[in-house]
Amino acid sequence: MPTIAEKRATFRKLHESGCFVIPNPWDVGSARYLQHVGFKALASTSAGFAFAQGRPDGAVPRDMMLAHLHELAHACDLPLNADFEAGYADGLAGVAENVRLGVDTGVSGLSIEDAANRRLYSIDDAVARLKAARDAIDKAGGDVMLVGRCECFLLGRPDIDETVARLRAYSNAGADCLYAPGLKTREQIEAVVKAAGPKPVNVIMSSGAPPLTVADLAALGVRRISVGGALARVAWLPVMRVARQIAEEGRFDGLNDSIPGAELNALFRDDLKTRNP
Repeated sequence: MPTIAEKRATFRKLHESGCFVIPNPWDVGSARYLQHVGFKALASTSAGFAFAQGRPDGAVPRDMMLAHLHELAHACDLPLNADFEAGYADGLAGVAENVRLGVDTGVSGLSIEDAANRRLYSIDDAVARLKAARDAIDKAGGDVMLVGRCECFLLGRPDIDETVARLRAYSNAGADCLYAPGLKTREQIEAVVKAAGPKPVNVIMSSGAPPLTVADLAALGVRRISVGGALARVAWLPVMRVARQIAEEGRFDGLNDSIPGAELNALFRDDLKTRNP
């Protein structure tokens, strides 16, 4: 397995040119499968992990999330970007300390949102928080990528001008990559890519996203594409459907549409052999 330093160097290299998909596992099994099918990097999903713990998104405490990030960062050979929400603190000292702890888990990237509890921070406060994160990463060695996230579109403020202004401020504050989840049109994506240049932009593709392919987004100048909690939600849907069928109708035929246990055993057995030759 590559060292943490090697993973971080690989992650930075991925952001230098081209366009790559960075899918979001929620546990070790999903992380290792995503490596198996050929992805080059992964990103955690706070929502997907929260659902797996029987919690709503945003209700996972810091220490539980740190343990999860450490587990994912060491689960496979790929670099991991951490969905670190708003830094798990309101004050600057708390953000800096928590980012330091996040870096210690072995992640290769870490995102800081500009909102908490469904409330946007003022742009000045958001910049100060991002600078605190930047300083913490630099003191730890500086090789972890910092992602500045603007939550305007997710919080009912779909103002592209405000979004662009915030992302430019986050870039100036030291963000290595820019991200505004919730963009709905090609024109909005183009505006963000133009404003962020030359720094890379992450775009999320999820339910409600514009009908664009990897090739389409690459042509727009997008550097990386994530899916957030969408894969976890896709996984939940058939489980909920079949469970309701059993509970409400007393039928079990929904269980026939499943992957054979032997196939999963073979997949993870081979994975273990690779790790422990």
